[in-house]
Amino acid sequence: MAVTDPLQIIANALTTIDTKDLFDFLSLYVQKEKVERIIIGKPLQLNANPSENFLRVENFVNRWKNAHPEVPIVYYDERFTSVMAQRVILQSGVKKKTRRENKGLVDEISATIILQDYMSSRR
Repeated sequence: MAVTDPLQIIANALTTIDTKDLFDFLSLYVQKEKVERIIIGKPLQLNANPSENFLRVENFVNRWKNAHPEVPIVYYDERFTSVMAQRVILQSGVKKKTRRENKGLVDEISATIILQDYMSSRR
């Protein structure tokens, strides 16, 4: 999960949340923090067709829209973000064993890339 500053200039990793806990975590988070919208990765295949994870994400989005219509969710293409995140980790010098063991780090960096790309696309 990633967040941005009030001026929406820079995205920063916030934390990694287990998928089963995400809805409750976000519900509490939007009560405590000012959240304009939620950007969620849209899982697509290379040919732009929905991937096998898309239905799960779509179910989450529909549940969110019903429970929290005041905080919109926007899909953003997540293709290649895991590859980019792994490249960032490799370039940062993280040890090989740590890279293999820490999927959460890849998820946090991927979320940051998605949010930063989304913000850049709006400028």
